[in-house]
Amino acid sequence: MRRALLSVSDKTGLVDFGRGLVELGFELVSTGGTASALREGGLAVTSVDEVTGHPEIMGGRVKTLHPKIHGGILARLDNPTDVEEMAAAGIDAIELVVVNLYPFEEWANRKGPSHAEIVEHIDVGGPAMVRAAAKNHARVGVLTDPVQYDGVLEELRGSPELSDDTRTRLAAAAFEHTACYDAAIAEWMRAGMEGFPDTLVLSFDRYTDLSYGENPHQRAAYYVERSSRIDLLSRVEQLHGKALSFNNLLDLEAARNLAAEFELPVCVIVKHNNPCGVAVGSTILDAYERALSCDPVSAYGGVIVVNRQVDGALGERLANTFVEVLQAPSYSDDALAALTVKPNTRLMRDDERRRSNPGEMDFRRVTGGLLLQDRDADVDERDSMSVATTT
Repeated sequence: MRRALLSVSDKTGLVDFGRGLVELGFELVSTGGTASALREGGLAVTSVDEVTGHPEIMGGRVKTLHPKIHGGILARLDNPTDVEEMAAAGIDAIELVVVNLYPFEEWANRKGPSHAEIVEHIDVGGPAMVRAAAKNHARVGVLTDPVQYDGVLEELRGSPELSDDTRTRLAAAAFEHTACYDAAIAEWMRAGMEGFPDTLVLSFDRYTDLSYGENPHQRAAYYVERSSRIDLLSRVEQLHGKALSFNNLLDLEAARNLAAEFELPVCVIVKHNNPCGVAVGSTILDAYERALSCDPVSAYGGVIVVNRQVDGALGERLANTFVEVLQAPSYSDDALAALTVKPNTRLMRDDERRRSNPGEMDFRRVTGGLLLQDRDADVDERDSMSVATTT
């Protein structure tokens, strides 16, 4: 019988996937909460301790770290010595490994858990199985994300086994999964330590593909740093207009960071990552008029960020010019009615409360490396600054 090993923290789609595997002739091997979820779904499950002949020990810390598990994953069936040793030790081959890891980052970001409690959410057996399966991807398929389930089932229904290309693609995703996991743990352990790390490990998840890069012939995508509490588009909703582009996001970053410096009503206009106009005013319309007067030619087709609601008066004014992106905390109904007449203007509503992101570093890409510095967010130092000129 074909054998699949399942041990997941994220149980999305688990029962349906398990049922699909059973229909394809797989025996399901599992442990703990995964086995319980499968059994509750009406599926027969072989417990890991039935396979190993040894119960879980140390509060579940040791359960899958056993030759009958790892031998079943790592065995090369085209290697006579491996096959002989499997037979002598009573090891059955495992064809699929379905594992995603303890939610370490979720626990590390909670308020309240002790250091020891968070350490207990560092997965050991899971990464070991994932890496073993990914290493032996010439024979074993490894799944680390529920989004992979449907595609794998579809392929197995039409073919006796997964293709080499599919197994390789799944293995690459698996190594990315464990690399990001280890990076998150290392970053958590470094928190509060002085100085820059000797080795910088960054982990990002793709948020969205972009239509093109800085130029039309360049591909582009937007990634979000996994450990970041906030990002450029967190709590930002697009209300209208085309999809955001690479240049839009660069300009939006510059504009919103500049607008965050002010408490008074402020308008920032940026184009091609250069400020065209910045002004405060008694009202947000006044601030816009002043910012526009700085360089009305360059402001055409720019990105505009304001820190007050866009009311009807400002909406009507902006509707009469070409604006690529407009971001504001909110919009009045009159403003939306005026601004949505133009189909391409991107209207962004920013609900993010301005706050620092502790420990976040600022880095710039250079050829073959990165420049790293503390983020410029020292509020105490700024409060002590004084204006040196009178005009």
